[in-house]
Amino acid sequence: MNRFVIADPTLCIGCHTCEAACSENHRQHGLQSQPRLKVMRNNTDSAPQLCHHCEDAPCAQVCPINAITRIDGAIQLNESLCVSCKLCGIACPFGAVEFAGSRPRAIPANCNTSKAPMAPPAPARVSPFLDWVPGVRAIAVKCDLCYFDPDGPACVRTCPTKSLRLIDNQDIALASKRKRELTLHTDLGDLSLFQSQQGEL
Repeated sequence: MNRFVIADPTLCIGCHTCEAACSENHRQHGLQSQPRLKVMRNNTDSAPQLCHHCEDAPCAQVCPINAITRIDGAIQLNESLCVSCKLCGIACPFGAVEFAGSRPRAIPANCNTSKAPMAPPAPARVSPFLDWVPGVRAIAVKCDLCYFDPDGPACVRTCPTKSLRLIDNQDIALASKRKRELTLHTDLGDLSLFQSQQGEL
């Protein structure tokens, strides 16, 4: 089983601190600054949506150049190998793969010279899978559990309400054990109720 971050919507206040921390932590390490999670809201709750690090990982299965692999109990994406095919985003059932790109610092947007005509303006946003910006290659980004940071995921550390939690195999084993115990107690309770009803007949 892979490690992953889980969110408690009853504690989340929708402050977007997790997004800011994720963006800054990756930017400081020379990676795309696009946040690897997105806070989603409905009428009553909010919670960040991020990669589930699936056991079967559909994104890894469709990647044509093996840029997405399982490393240390997590599904990791190597941004330097990404070829912008966007198949991983299409395959992800949770919409956890985003696309971002950076312009070279020395080339400002829409610059032109006598040898290079002005690039066309960026088209209106349609969808992450159809959008394009002249001179910018779309790089897939997804939660990588801040593998480069010895302190763990930045979103978990900075959440002011502690609504995010890193789940590992030990947590899953404890939850599974508790579920079995609850099921056993429920089954025994149903059995004793059934026996008492049979006795009354």
